Amino acid sequence: MPLYEHVFLARQDLSQAQVDALAATATEIVESNNGKVTKTETWGLRSLAYKIQKNRKAHFVMLNIDAPAGVVAELERQTQINEDVIRYMTIRVDEHEGGPSVMMRKNERDRSRRREREGE
Repeated sequence: MPLYEHVFLARQDLSQAQVDALAATATEIVESNNGKVTKTETWGLRSLAYKIQKNRKAHFVMLNIDAPAGVVAELERQTQINEDVIRYMTIRVDEHEGGPSVMMRKNERDRSRRREREGE
């Protein structure tokens, strides 16, 4: 089956539990249509380069999906309907990245640098 990466941005005023529920709903849509989500990453609340629907920040979530194209079409249709999602993007990839994504590694690197500065 084809492999996809699906990233969506949720409104800044949502709680982390609500963002996790959005990710769970997306996973449920994929799995109910004979696909599977191999990895879910929550990148946290991050600043946007420009305002999107009056939001300066958004919760970023990435899903690695292994599913037929029809499943992705249904996921995107459901995502468009949801008012809590302000942007989304799905791309087809040749293979999923092993381990944490670049964004997760960047977050960890930034945290370790902050700890080093505070320790000085």
